[in-house]
Amino acid sequence: MLDGLSVIYPYAKAFHVMAVISWMAGLFYLPRLFVYHAERGQAPEPGGSFVIMEDKLLRLIMNPAMIATWISGVCLVLTPGIVDWSMVWPWTKAAAVLGMSWFHMWCAGQRRGLLAGQGQTGRRYRMMNEVPTLLMIVIVLSVIVKF
Repeated sequence: MLDGLSVIYPYAKAFHVMAVISWMAGLFYLPRLFVYHAERGQAPEPGGSFVIMEDKLLRLIMNPAMIATWISGVCLVLTPGIVDWSMVWPWTKAAAVLGMSWFHMWCAGQRRGLLAGQGQTGRRYRMMNEVPTLLMIVIVLSVIVKF
């Protein structure tokens, strides 16, 4: 079975890149929506614009993109001869991907908090909006430079 992964490797890699781009777009945009939502200064309306936008972004784009990223990433990792686990880079990438997944779950929790009227401040969401950028830098440097 693992040898079969070598055959589909270029397709798995292309799918992985597309899934990562979709996931990252959502991870960059959702906290920005939280900023606008939090700074609006009122309880969220069940059918309000921010509530709908946050829900659809998380449920229809980010969640499927994260799952696709993980599935295709595991296929890449399991392809024989691709990852040398004696090097540092796969471990730094793995740690950053786990961090990115944690951030995704944090965003989902914050969305629930905002719906309950218990969100953070706009300033806090602005600061947290930098987390995916920092993790992306670690991931890209790990994969490209392979330190």
